[in-house]
Amino acid sequence: MTTSSQPAARPRIAPLGILFILITSVAWGLNWPVNKYIVSEWPPLPARGLAGLVGGLTLAAYALLRGQSLYVPPGQRMRLAISAFLNVTMWMAVMGLALLWLPASEAAVIAYTMPVWTALLAWPLLGERLGIARVLALVMAFAGLLILFSGSGINASIAKLPGVGLAFSGAIAFALGTIFLKRFPVELPAATSTAWQLALGCLPVALLGLAFERPSLSALSATGWACMVYTTFGGLCVAYMSWFAALERLPASVAAIGTMLVPVIGVLVSAMALGEPLGVVQITALALTIGGVALAARS
Repeated sequence: MTTSSQPAARPRIAPLGILFILITSVAWGLNWPVNKYIVSEWPPLPARGLAGLVGGLTLAAYALLRGQSLYVPPGQRMRLAISAFLNVTMWMAVMGLALLWLPASEAAVIAYTMPVWTALLAWPLLGERLGIARVLALVMAFAGLLILFSGSGINASIAKLPGVGLAFSGAIAFALGTIFLKRFPVELPAATSTAWQLALGCLPVALLGLAFERPSLSALSATGWACMVYTTFGGLCVAYMSWFAALERLPASVAAIGTMLVPVIGVLVSAMALGEPLGVVQITALALTIGGVALAARS
């Protein structure tokens, strides 16, 4: 999601960079079951939108404390707005709604097909060749998803279709956002860029949610409040700042492959904390999907 200009990748893999990518992956992986719990007590749009607004304000304060300006040059504003819509508004809105129909584990697996979509869409939009490896990656990823949803029976799969469609739309929007930033990078410091994107991207999500739903603060249990605190500061602030730090120290391909730990953690923690299924079907689907993403990242 970052739009800042990063230093040239270092040829040697820095151990501190590996630590940062592990922090990012754990934070994002835990965020899936955490958000699943939140939407059981609060409507998804206000929950996601308000958490993102608080996270954006927190990162803005962090940027100011580091002496970074929050000013956005006129030539960067449209790029920032488009990136915020594709990478934040769409992701926060549709992924939150998808959790109403899907277990957190299945939503996480679909969401992290986005590197495959990026590879596929980069062919017509950026002119990047779609080689055999990327085609195979796409086949593997979709085979994993087919196994995942056919394993629960046709009736259950049909009932999940709204969630599947929403999750796919979020993954594709994020892929388009990635391609947009490759073509039209926003030249801002990392914390400033992310603070603005979270704020701009989550504001319409929060407003739309509050326009149709009136969440009550009393509806959140102590666990629900703890989850909101985690998703705001852990799943957004800590995760993204660790991601930026990892990108400064690791080759982009290594950092991208590192994020494939996210659905693995999401599936495992969802099984342990929420009692979601974790059998041969889920493990096979996860292996195929992650394998496809890994192949796309390396091709």
